[in-house]
Amino acid sequence: MTDLVDCHAHLADEVFDVDREQVLERARLAGVRRVVAVGETLADAERNLDLARKHEAILPAAGLYPTYLDLDACEKLERLIRARHGELVAIGEVGLDHWKVKEPEQREIQREILLRQIRLAGELDLPLNIHSRSAGRHVVALLLEQGASRVQLHAFDGKPATALPAVEAGYYFSIPPSVVRSRQKQKLVKRLPLSCLLLETDSPVLSAVPGERNEPSEVRVALSAIAELKGLTEDEVAEAVTANSYRLYGTALQ
Repeated sequence: MTDLVDCHAHLADEVFDVDREQVLERARLAGVRRVVAVGETLADAERNLDLARKHEAILPAAGLYPTYLDLDACEKLERLIRARHGELVAIGEVGLDHWKVKEPEQREIQREILLRQIRLAGELDLPLNIHSRSAGRHVVALLLEQGASRVQLHAFDGKPATALPAVEAGYYFSIPPSVVRSRQKQKLVKRLPLSCLLLETDSPVLSAVPGERNEPSEVRVALSAIAELKGLTEDEVAEAVTANSYRLYGTALQ
């Protein structure tokens, strides 16, 4: 089996404090060679960097989650990203969330923070690891408008038609284990080309079973689902999605 990459997980989450070593060992035994550890806050970013120094499998990312409507926090994260960008593999988890953020003035702050992080990613040539809950069309439009080129849209919840302009731009879509219980994600996988798909877990959430803690070894659930939905073997899918991961994240995965 080709080495797999979990392209979006929250390994700094305190729920992993009791058994993080075992979680990483289970991932290794499942064929997961690398895990992109995304962050939601400055504290997450610092912890991801620290974890990456201790664990070869962890690739650290830093970003301000879209429900944190704090321009000062964004500025502090920007300073950290600029200072440590050589150690980071991505800016994320960043984006728009119109499911939780409803008020127009709050959405404008959210958009401004995302704009700043998109521009920073371009400046530093880092991929963007994007959240777009109930805001897929808006996120894709903004990314295209800003000329973003290295983009992963994680757990995309929009229609396939909304995703197609992003596919044409060369963006990637990461599929979590919850695809087995989501008709929307099954439709997305069927419609989008294999050349734009990645694997993720979004650990500790988005497991195949609602309410169960997710972990990186479970990317194999997403892999199996993609293979079944596309009528391919797991080896064919594994080879393709791993090649896609390398195209997006480059030498960071070596």
